[in-house]
Amino acid sequence: MSFNQFISILKARWIIMVTILVVTVSLAVALSLLLPKKYTAEGVVVIDFRASDPISGMVMQNALLPGYVATQIDVLQSERVSQKVIESLKLAENPDLRQQWIDDTEGQGVFQSWLSDILQKNLDVTPGKESSIINISYTAVDPTFASAMANAYIRAYIQTSLDMRIEPARQFSKMFDEQIKQARQQLEEAQTKLSEYQRSKGILATDERLDVETARLGELSAQLVGMQSQTADAQSRNSQSGANSPEVLGSPVVAGLRADMSRQQARLKELNAKFGPAHPQVLELQANITELQAKLESETRAARASMGISSSVNLQRERQFRATLEAQREKLMTLKKQRDDAAVLQRDVENAQRSYDALQGRLAQTTLESNTNQTNVSLLKMATPPAKASSPRLILNTIVSIILGTLLGIGAAIIRELMNRKLRLEQDVTETLGAPMLGLMPAVAEAKRGRKLPVGSSPRLGTQRGLPELSAPGQSS
Repeated sequence: MSFNQFISILKARWIIMVTILVVTVSLAVALSLLLPKKYTAEGVVVIDFRASDPISGMVMQNALLPGYVATQIDVLQSERVSQKVIESLKLAENPDLRQQWIDDTEGQGVFQSWLSDILQKNLDVTPGKESSIINISYTAVDPTFASAMANAYIRAYIQTSLDMRIEPARQFSKMFDEQIKQARQQLEEAQTKLSEYQRSKGILATDERLDVETARLGELSAQLVGMQSQTADAQSRNSQSGANSPEVLGSPVVAGLRADMSRQQARLKELNAKFGPAHPQVLELQANITELQAKLESETRAARASMGISSSVNLQRERQFRATLEAQREKLMTLKKQRDDAAVLQRDVENAQRSYDALQGRLAQTTLESNTNQTNVSLLKMATPPAKASSPRLILNTIVSIILGTLLGIGAAIIRELMNRKLRLEQDVTETLGAPMLGLMPAVAEAKRGRKLPVGSSPRLGTQRGLPELSAPGQSS
């Protein structure tokens, strides 16, 4: 359908268009005047996104802002908030509302849920554009009631946000309280085991005692090494003992006897040379030398015997030192085992203490959170009774009805034309009938008025097909 055809149809069916337009506008104006006026009260809240929570220290990421605001809008429109509104305004005690519920549902279901659905139908929640502001509006017949409902929803939403933050903290506080009792009992049991073990083993300062015993073991080891050295040296000297051994030569008695013997022998030679071997002095001197020699041999044997005794004593002392060292080593190993056992018990005490301290810290935090009365939602604007009605809007409804009536009239005219198609333009003849057009008739309206047809209105031939040429008499066509 071309534009010219569309205009020709509208010109031909203008009565239908005007009728539908007038009816639509009349209905819209009538409804706007007859419908009761409704008032919309609006309040505004803002969600504060701080850098960190002063209690938990959690950081609010800016990337979570869109999702968080959408969640808060869903919370605001939830039944939980509506139930708080019903409770705060005592709407459940209204007999008219209860009677309406009985009429609508015949007493089936829950009255509070039904009333919550009714209230939510007039609630409108819209977020601010690229901001954390939420607009809360409520529409009602009474402007005072509308503002009261909007403010009630704002208060209920703020209280619900606070409850949603406090309730988990209270539940966690109860859980942490029970766990703290168990942790305290485990800590006391671990401390009791450690104390009983230290008391049974006589441990006061495990590390200091272990250090002392380790130092004593080192001293015993050094003494044993020195004793082993002395024993080996004594055994070596004993194996090499003789008349000319250092121990024998170093004996003062043997040295004195040898000196006396040397003097006596020197004197004997002198007297023997002077008086001869049979002289009484010579004989007496020989007897003295023999006695000195006997004493020298006796002292030499005694010195050699003392070397053997010293070697035996050193060997016995070495055995004693070795036994003492082994006992000290066993004692040290026992102390180490006791220290390890005590360290295990000490670690149990420390772990129990850390668990108790961690739970105590979490309990303090959750207790603080459960007692807080602050939330990140703040009232930015309180709803007040509106001075003007929000609906019905007479001017807006009239403009909309004009547009809608025009569209409906155009649609009805086209539908009517399609149901009873008429030829209005040259294009209609060729497109609808599929035949060539021979010519145009004079305007009907001008003929009916008895006027003479103007030159332009006289019959004219079509351009698509000419008349057949007439042949002369006697000539065949």
